[in-house]
Amino acid sequence: MTKKMNVESFNLDHTKVKAPYVRLAGVTEGANGDKVHKYDLRFKQPNQEHMKMDALHSIEHLMAENIRNHTDNVLDISPMGCQTGFYLSVINHDDYDDVLTVLEKTLQDVIEADEVPACNEVQCGWAANHSLEGAKELAKDMLAKKDEWRDVF
Repeated sequence: MTKKMNVESFNLDHTKVKAPYVRLAGVTEGANGDKVHKYDLRFKQPNQEHMKMDALHSIEHLMAENIRNHTDNVLDISPMGCQTGFYLSVINHDDYDDVLTVLEKTLQDVIEADEVPACNEVQCGWAANHSLEGAKELAKDMLAKKDEWRDVF
């Protein structure tokens, strides 16, 4: 038996999941009753494929900027170090179906984008490392399998 780890995703058997999917990874309640819902947005199959860094970087910028046009509940959207997905944290919003709708609209924004927001040396720490076309391909691939998003295993 594997020792239970402090990080939720370290307790997930990555050999059993089937990407792409959108999974509620945890809920944290604050001292004042606010609830943060953390979602695992898995774009690529763990240990079999990954997002190229320039495409991942660009889709991160595009999603971070555009998702906030569809909901006021976003705290953060961050890439996973393994380059297979993102974590989305929302506050006081436990409607899974709405999260899927917001993600769909945000990925459609990526496909329709003409440029990567904040893709310059003033606003970005590695401005030379971007691919708008790569980001669009990631969004298209994820949207093409949206009927699978609910199926984690």
